[in-house]
Amino acid sequence: MQVCEVMTRQVETVAPDASLQQAAMAMEAMGVGSLPVCQGRRLIGTLTDRDIVVRGVATGRSPVEMEVRECMTEDISWAFEEEDAEEVLARMKALQVRRLAVLDKEKNLVGIVSLGDIATEPRAADLKEVGEAIAEISEPSRPHK
Repeated sequence: MQVCEVMTRQVETVAPDASLQQAAMAMEAMGVGSLPVCQGRRLIGTLTDRDIVVRGVATGRSPVEMEVRECMTEDISWAFEEEDAEEVLARMKALQVRRLAVLDKEKNLVGIVSLGDIATEPRAADLKEVGEAIAEISEPSRPHK
């Protein structure tokens, strides 16, 4: 089973020059906590609600004036649409992430694959790695002391 068979295709993105307020409003409207950051179709990073708070609001700067590029995470992991879903699931488990951006051969964003996408796929029901990945990724973290 390839990632393209289970991924979500219609993905909303945010431009790097959008304001943090615009990004937060888009997240709220869609009920999501992260958005891929794209220049056209080219994935250049991701922005999470946590990025907005920790890298944006915490600076004291205005979220109306601050741009997404100033808070986004540039070094992100992704998968190719033709990769095997089981291999991608193993990568998600190792990285302890719940979702990955999915790229085509030209490295343009074509979708998002989440643990939920894989877990709800009937053909993935027999993959013991699904439960293991969810359990490991869901382990509570502790604050740095």
